[in-house]
Amino acid sequence: MKKVLIANRGEIAVRVIRTCRDMGLATVAVYSACDRTALHVRMAGDAYAIGPDLASESYLRVDKLIDAAKRAGADAVHPGYGFLAENPEFAEGCVKAGLTFIGPSGQVMRAIGSKTGAREIAVRAGVAIVPGSDSSLSPDASDAEIAAAAAAVGYPLFVKAVAGGGGKGMRMVRAPEDLDGAVRLARSEAQSSFGDGRLYLERRLERPRHLEVQLLGDAHGMVVPFVERECSIQRRHQKLIEETPSPVVTPALREQLTAAAAAIGRSVGYTSAGTIEFLLDASGAFYFLEMNTRLQVEHPITEAVTGLDFVRAQIEIAQGVKLATMLADLKAGAPAFRPANGHAIEVRVYAENPDEGFLPSPGLITHLRAPSGPGIRDDSGAFEGWSVPTAYDPLVSKVIAWAPDRERAIARMVGALTEYDVRGIRTTIGFCRTLIESPAFAAAEFDTTSVDRMLEAPPKSPAKAGHYQGEDEMEEIAAIAAALCEMAWHGTAEQAAEPVEHRSEPVAAVEAERKVESGPVRTRHTDSLWAQRGRLENLR
Repeated sequence: MKKVLIANRGEIAVRVIRTCRDMGLATVAVYSACDRTALHVRMAGDAYAIGPDLASESYLRVDKLIDAAKRAGADAVHPGYGFLAENPEFAEGCVKAGLTFIGPSGQVMRAIGSKTGAREIAVRAGVAIVPGSDSSLSPDASDAEIAAAAAAVGYPLFVKAVAGGGGKGMRMVRAPEDLDGAVRLARSEAQSSFGDGRLYLERRLERPRHLEVQLLGDAHGMVVPFVERECSIQRRHQKLIEETPSPVVTPALREQLTAAAAAIGRSVGYTSAGTIEFLLDASGAFYFLEMNTRLQVEHPITEAVTGLDFVRAQIEIAQGVKLATMLADLKAGAPAFRPANGHAIEVRVYAENPDEGFLPSPGLITHLRAPSGPGIRDDSGAFEGWSVPTAYDPLVSKVIAWAPDRERAIARMVGALTEYDVRGIRTTIGFCRTLIESPAFAAAEFDTTSVDRMLEAPPKSPAKAGHYQGEDEMEEIAAIAAALCEMAWHGTAEQAAEPVEHRSEPVAAVEAERKVESGPVRTRHTDSLWAQRGRLENLR
């Protein structure tokens, strides 16, 4: 393996490029029209245009991606996550074209990547599943047939996409009269996001927690589970904050979870990185939810507590390396449980406006200063001068905080979110900081419905709806706002990214390097105010 095409965009494409560089592998980016000046395009050695903004005509086109790989002289493809990452036809198409697919085989994807197929496999492995339909809904099923299937599952329920993940193609249905609309919306979203409109039904548990176990499997029959991740803080079934290990999982429960995850992975001969997801109810019982046959968005927190690079592990597994070689302390025989070193938290930063129901906030980023410091990592596909497009998921970056214990990890994350300064778009930074600082988060008293219930609750004060800070902070906010006047005298530090010439042939990395000029000089006083600017932006 010498040259890898990354069949994706945004922060995951940047993430894969960095590991490939570390391994001495050349990289190839692909881009749609609106991603012409994106960071992953600038960082890759080569870059190829694959179509218009519409994902179905660019990032979801198997033929265009494989053609780009051939033209670039790539010998391997990394799918990232989302788009075609869990598409068996893409995996098999790559292999047929003589390319190494960095992920599981198409056969394994069909078996476990299908939500309905995965449920059957879990049952055979002796793992309890959430009640739901045993097969996908037929595209030709009548309204009466769908209603009958829903009645058999019971309300409230979820209509869910058979393929993909990330909350896309998923709708909750509280009553029979809402079923038809939910099915139409879920099918349309699943088709546009994954190229697969198949759906199934699943019973909604009352206020569960969402846990998941990272797996690595090699081509030699070894499957290794890692410490669980807590992913319960969600809105609209999209994760906002994740942490590892879970603050509520006992050692005994951890052993059960990881053993169940490994059993499911072994049952299908899983290779590469994958994730088994579970729901945990109030009684402590857990149920298999689904398996993602790809790298997860939240994999960096597992990296933080294990010291592993999971993208590197994926690549080495695709090259035939044994896990026992990668993990020096792994003994032959039964897979060992991989414990955590310290505690890690991840916050997803979206270009969304919490004050307007989390509507996307696309547009030009006029200023960006990412957080840094001990234990802080920022995985991002954004930069100052880049425009967040409307065509794709509005994820801007992921902030990861590691510390020896949970209390210090929380403190580091609060500091990182306070330091994070983004202007030109609205983001979820302030909203997530409020969640992280809440007594409920400190006490780990939350579930998958907590955020939605908080948003549905009426305001406790006459403050503007969506204003999530307490009244005791108003004086501090006013002081910051008054002092911002001085900042105007020292400029705004807006820097536009220089345009890069692109064509159908490869773009040399040296041509794509972004040049950054020095920002305006500021005094120590205004610099400290600058550090507070992002906080005020997200509070106002």
